[in-house]
Amino acid sequence: MKTMIAMLLLAASMTAQAATTLKAEVNGMVCAFCAQGIEKKLRALPQTRDVYVNLKDRIVAVELRDGQTLAPQAVRDLVKDAGYDVVSIDTVTQSAAELKAGSTK
Repeated sequence: MKTMIAMLLLAASMTAQAATTLKAEVNGMVCAFCAQGIEKKLRALPQTRDVYVNLKDRIVAVELRDGQTLAPQAVRDLVKDAGYDVVSIDTVTQSAAELKAGSTK
């Protein structure tokens, strides 16, 4: 019985879909107002599940809803229009919450 439960838990974890998050390195953010403005614009996108902005590490992360896509250029343009410089954008499998938890270590 325990083996069956373990196998079911393993199968469930293997089929769980990893989060898709666009993680950008952004220069120019210096205050909470900066972070709040970017976060508000990104949260307004229909593809967005969650947003994480870290001023110290210069990170802006946009976690996408399941099955949704968002072109990195769209994030770059939005951040640039807000007055900031995007150094790089990567797609990662960590959620915004996981990125936030990792930055507090």
